[in-house]
Amino acid sequence: MTIKLAESGAHVQTDAAGQFNLSGIEPGHYKLVVSSVGYRLFEKQIDLKAGQHVNFDLAISPEAAQHKDTVEVHADPFDFEQGAGPTAFTLSGTEAKNLAGVLADDPMRSLQSAPGVAANDDFDSRFTLHGAPYNQLGLYLDGILLHEPFHTVQGEGPSGSTAAFNGDMVATMTAQSENYGAQYENRTGGVIDIETREGSTDRIHVRANASVPDAGFLAEGPFGKSHKGSWLLSARKSYIQYFLKDLAQSMPSIAFGFQDTQAQFNYAFTESNSFSVKVIDGTSALDRSSAVSSLGLNAAEFARYRYTLLTLGWRFTPNRSFLMNTRAAFTEERYDNTNQLAQPLGYGYFGEWAAKSDATWSWADTAQLQFGGTVRPTGGSGYANFYNDPTSLTITNQYRGDAIYGGGYAQQSFTRLAKGLTLSLGGRWDTVTANRQTAISPQASIAYSPWAAGRFSFAWGRYAQFPDIDSFYAENGSPRLLPARADHFSATFEERLGNQARIRLEAFQRNDTNLLSQPFVDAHLVGAFISPDYFQSPITNTLTGVTKGAEVFIQKRSANRWTGWASYTFSRSEMFDPLTLIHFPSDQDQRHTFNGYLSYRLRPTINLSAKFNYGSGFPVPGFFTLQNGTYYLAAERNLVRLPPYQRLDIRLNKSKTLKHGKMTLFVEVVNVLDHANYRFDSYNGYDPTTKQAYISLSEMFPLFPSAGVTFEF
Repeated sequence: MTIKLAESGAHVQTDAAGQFNLSGIEPGHYKLVVSSVGYRLFEKQIDLKAGQHVNFDLAISPEAAQHKDTVEVHADPFDFEQGAGPTAFTLSGTEAKNLAGVLADDPMRSLQSAPGVAANDDFDSRFTLHGAPYNQLGLYLDGILLHEPFHTVQGEGPSGSTAAFNGDMVATMTAQSENYGAQYENRTGGVIDIETREGSTDRIHVRANASVPDAGFLAEGPFGKSHKGSWLLSARKSYIQYFLKDLAQSMPSIAFGFQDTQAQFNYAFTESNSFSVKVIDGTSALDRSSAVSSLGLNAAEFARYRYTLLTLGWRFTPNRSFLMNTRAAFTEERYDNTNQLAQPLGYGYFGEWAAKSDATWSWADTAQLQFGGTVRPTGGSGYANFYNDPTSLTITNQYRGDAIYGGGYAQQSFTRLAKGLTLSLGGRWDTVTANRQTAISPQASIAYSPWAAGRFSFAWGRYAQFPDIDSFYAENGSPRLLPARADHFSATFEERLGNQARIRLEAFQRNDTNLLSQPFVDAHLVGAFISPDYFQSPITNTLTGVTKGAEVFIQKRSANRWTGWASYTFSRSEMFDPLTLIHFPSDQDQRHTFNGYLSYRLRPTINLSAKFNYGSGFPVPGFFTLQNGTYYLAAERNLVRLPPYQRLDIRLNKSKTLKHGKMTLFVEVVNVLDHANYRFDSYNGYDPTTKQAYISLSEMFPLFPSAGVTFEF
């Protein structure tokens, strides 16, 4: 790091231990400035007398962290994952910010480079985790399960998306693929647990940024003379829609713009009682009025989506052995699309109130009990219209209803039962008022450390996920739909390689039952005959699946020089539908996935990073075969795969100390190798005579340079 006396210009670099020495300084008043790329600017006023020697202990914070006057020292760089499941992988706020990218400054995209994640779509924040689609993953923000917290275009075919919350507010992001804890409800495929940070308590900080995709600012600071509270405010506005306007004709749902604001307030009334409030409000909009002459009746000229989240929190710690977090939240999502005649194409509304309380009681030195409960009153409505001509339409999807989702859990953990042995037993109980179905989900795990640096873990768990409102109350749905169930099995071994590195091996299996499907919706061959598309095919619980695989990753985490990881995942995800007697690879079946990230601090003011993602390719979803470059209908599903996906991005961060602040320049090159990557865009029907199927694939980002700048005061 660079240590500088602003008035004299004297400066020095810290050594590997973070120590420094400045000598030969004249007596006087100085401003001591500490600056390094990736860390907040630190300033301290000092008075130096003749012959005086002064020692300083300076606490500096990463850019994406709360700034305090004190510093917390973590001897273990993987401390973030303490208490998480055996498959947890955590990103710090600084790693998440760096991985989000300049072109798409999106915290959800940070996890697309995590082990086990398959994300072959440049335009979409959502991803697959060990073969589980995003709708089976639970996204939690400060303990609250969120529904669709994205900027996107709803009801308009394959769309892009970006997270509706600002990455500068993220403290940690944790992905857990199998055997996550009983506190996570209503998801069967995995968990994404995001914790936001509080505002800074030392002084007011202001950050302003501008780049190709967006511009924004963040301000934060202490509240009250005692600094017991803090506040944080941010706002963003995107401009990427103007850079993507050439895609608006072929992929209309991609070139949308967005803006959002976020505010947060925290206050500690006493050492044992603290309160928080958070508001997120964002809007997305697609405007194709400039191309209205080329639009059909069923293409959106205008599309709007709004996402709002309000959360209240209370943290109670009466003593060192008991902690309780209680939260209340309100979520609202609303979209509407209209065509060139201002006729409605689609509308959707989702609203939810949520109350959740989690408690941890360490009733003995080696025993910890976690318990809690959730209640979520939920309502929704929506429809989609298809116009045969300006005066004739067909309602293709319509729903309206409400339900209360609720549940509770308990989980008991024992450490040091014997030398190096840890045991955890727990379970959940969940229900929904739509059909009064209940689900009981037991879980168990055991871990053993035969030596200090090594750890074996074995876990089993059963999980449940109830259908959403739009499935319960759709015209082709039913309130009698059952909850999807999944049994998870995992075996992991982790070895520490010194103090800053580790290697982990994992074998996993997930058995899914009662998955939602529409078994007769897609056209396919039955012998020599065509079974046509049946878009009103009933929603059923008949689909089952088995996902098996293995994963290995190696990781190093350090504040100096280089940090990063490399991971390889092999998996197979197979489905079976007893109604049609068809076995097929799942739509998210990707056999080989490689993700890597490397960050290297060239100098205290320069950081170079790179990330590489490879996927062997997802299936083209549907009953198709490919013959001489032409698609035809087939009797089996998911026979054809997209080409392999690969992308290498390189980023350079350069910081410079200014007279009254700090500037950081970001330069990024997306898809350095200019590899042609494709996404499945749409199925456009078939020829009943030749059985030719019409499929659209879209090419994604080519080699694309981008840049941005951040000012901090």
